[in-house]
Amino acid sequence: MAHTFVKDVMISDIAELDVSDAVKDAAIIMDKKNIGCIIVTKNKIPVGIITERDFVKKVAAQEISLNSKLETVMSSPLIEIDSEQTVWEAAQIMKTKNIHKLPVRQNNSIIGIVTTTDLVKICSLGSDSEMRRICDQIITRMERTSK
Repeated sequence: MAHTFVKDVMISDIAELDVSDAVKDAAIIMDKKNIGCIIVTKNKIPVGIITERDFVKKVAAQEISLNSKLETVMSSPLIEIDSEQTVWEAAQIMKTKNIHKLPVRQNNSIIGIVTTTDLVKICSLGSDSEMRRICDQIITRMERTSK
C-alpha cells in the first residue's frame, strides 16, 4: 500500500472535447456517461479540463451561455500527474492546487483521471488502523512540503 501508483487507481474511461465545442456538449456527455469532468483539447492536444465545479462557478454563477465555447470556461493550464507517480504525490498535488480531479499522463497522452473519491476509496480499504497509518503518512508528507 505504501507505493500505490496512480496508474493502479485511475479511472481510464475519460471523455475529450475540443476547445471549440459548446459547453452544452460537455454537460450532455458528463450526464450521459455519469462522469465529473471532460478533458478539453486543441488540435488533439490536452489543454484544459471542464469539471462540475466549473459549471457552478463559471457557467451558472456568471450566467455564461450553454452555447459558449469550452475554451471560455475550462480550467487551464491542465494540472496533471504522471502515471508512474504515487497516490501520495497525487494527494499532495490535489491539496496544494485545490483540485478534485487530476488527469493522468503517460508519454504525451492523458490516459485517465484520479479523483478525490478514488483516494478516499484507497484509504477505506483495510482495517481502521491501516487507514489511520495511511492518513498519517499523507498528513506527514503534506506538512513536510508546506514548510
